[in-house]
Amino acid sequence: MTPISTLKTRPLGRSGWDVSILTFGCWQAGGSEWSDTNDEDSLAAMRAAYEVGITFFDTAEGYGSGHSEEIVGKFLKEVGSNSVRVATKVGASNLAAEKVKSSCEKSLQRLGVECIDLYQIHWPAGTWGSPIIPIEETMTALVKLQNEGKINSIGVSNFNSEQIEEASTYGRIDSLQPPYSLFFQPYVQNGTSNYCERNGVGVIPYSPLAQGLVSGKFSMENRPTDNRKGNQLFKDPTYGLALDAVEKMKPIADKYDATTLQIALAWLIAQPGVTSPIVGARTPQQIKGAVKAGSITLEAGDVEAISALAQPVLDSLSIDRTNPWK
Repeated sequence: MTPISTLKTRPLGRSGWDVSILTFGCWQAGGSEWSDTNDEDSLAAMRAAYEVGITFFDTAEGYGSGHSEEIVGKFLKEVGSNSVRVATKVGASNLAAEKVKSSCEKSLQRLGVECIDLYQIHWPAGTWGSPIIPIEETMTALVKLQNEGKINSIGVSNFNSEQIEEASTYGRIDSLQPPYSLFFQPYVQNGTSNYCERNGVGVIPYSPLAQGLVSGKFSMENRPTDNRKGNQLFKDPTYGLALDAVEKMKPIADKYDATTLQIALAWLIAQPGVTSPIVGARTPQQIKGAVKAGSITLEAGDVEAISALAQPVLDSLSIDRTNPWK
């Protein structure tokens, strides 16, 4: 399989290697938390992402209890592991040293690779009722895996600047994966994104499309019934404010012959410090539509106008809310 087009690339933190300006997110491939998802569709979406130039794929041991990693492993057999970069994550319940080692070994096996390009701590210890493990213990285990050649770079997800700084005393952190979209920006508001930009930590936003809310396909009568129904963005009054903002974005989208989804994604790519937003898709058509954002260069005035449209949505959420599901 050969890509039919290419995307721009950006350096991932201080890792020394580049990633495509968009990342393919494989949460949906886990299947368990999503409706209407099957393995063949997931594989087809991954192939489509590769064909249009996406060469960075993100998964986690917690996505479908490892099933997502298994599907990514099948995909890697098709394209060759040297053709793409793969990121995965160790869960918050597995941050003790021996569990980090065990989780990594299992991920390597499911992915069918000898080295994981980017191995990330999915959530800080103690999140979701997980055991409180000192970050020194977890980072020491990760650096050991790095020295053994089982992982290349270390990243974190859902960490604030203080947590990243503490982790960095035990090893180099190359990336942060925060929830970050036009409608949800807590890591910008609390200064973490600025910290990352100043300290050479790449930012890989997840849920960059606000879980599809920027697409314009939802309405007050048509709300998602899958795991998104627990997300604060899909609850009133935020939901109604977001729908209004999307409607007002349409003239800007028309200017670029694009959809509101593509414009919202292009807006995020244009934000300071952002490396590669993670785009999930269940079908080839979805990923082909999203990838156009990588070729859109928004005028500065339009970036500002889009930011202004989103402000009422941001104002409806607590600045302390860094997790839209809690």
